[in-house]
Amino acid sequence: MIKNKIEKNDNMGSITFEYGTALVKEEIDAVLGNSPMIIRKYTEHLKASRGKYIRAISLLAAAQNKEGFIHSNAVKFAAAIELLHLATLVHDDVIDNADMRRGVITLQKKYGQKTAVICGDYLLCMALRLTAAVSNKEEYINLDMPSYMSKVCLGELNQHLNNGNLDLSVYQYLKIIAGKTAALFEASFYAGAIVCEVSEEEAKMYKRLGRYIGMIFQLTDDCIDFETTEEIAKKPVQSDFEQGVITLPLIHAFSQMMSFKEKAKESAVSRTEINEIVSKTEGLGFTRRVSKKYYNKSLKIINQLDITDDKRTRLISILDRASRVL
Repeated sequence: MIKNKIEKNDNMGSITFEYGTALVKEEIDAVLGNSPMIIRKYTEHLKASRGKYIRAISLLAAAQNKEGFIHSNAVKFAAAIELLHLATLVHDDVIDNADMRRGVITLQKKYGQKTAVICGDYLLCMALRLTAAVSNKEEYINLDMPSYMSKVCLGELNQHLNNGNLDLSVYQYLKIIAGKTAALFEASFYAGAIVCEVSEEEAKMYKRLGRYIGMIFQLTDDCIDFETTEEIAKKPVQSDFEQGVITLPLIHAFSQMMSFKEKAKESAVSRTEINEIVSKTEGLGFTRRVSKKYYNKSLKIINQLDITDDKRTRLISILDRASRVL
């Protein structure tokens, strides 16, 4: 067992960051690999498309105390958030009719959309079950995981309702991604802060930090859709507009060239035309400037936190990672 191979501190249930990261992966594998037989074939398939655990890592980093240790309860919360994220991806693939995710055939493509929807629902239930399994649950009442789950769902619905809306404003778009993407990052940092037992004022700083990093993550992903290949991204690219999803690079392009927006409303426009107009109006540059503002706000918060140099370095590393995504 991995528990015997990694350094840990048994005092008051504290563990090292590295050990906590390994335990999160072990916890998720247990949920996916030991699920009821009726659904195990499908959850086992999802193990092959394992992500990079950036949300779990964010939670564990935020939970690290001044001695460098993390309370073991952080592992349950981190695994729950990763399962919740996985559930949203399974549902996203159904909505988008996607064939590949992280280089692996999607659940909906291999087993059908109905099966995928039910499996996504099952993962949501398992996420809630994990949060209920932490010790001293009354100490974490402020986390309110169901509230964050509803924010993600409402963000996804808001995006769906605005599919094909060429008049979508920058403000409206940022509100959408604040729910569908940034909410889980906010939950991760906030949960870590609560486990770390910081003050209420500091906890609010961690919440803002998580929200800003989530915004950066999505805005960077918006740029990737225009810039990279499916082989590198290991998911469909050059496809947001075709799916009716209007992202920030294109919103900016439409605001700069109203004639093209009117043309797009009246008739179909090609991917080549979309790419050309985004390039001509510097849509990617605009998106990166917006992202940079969130980056600077994030860095300011990190430098204001009363934390060790090691923890500060780790948080900055997560911030930089969100700016790269791949």
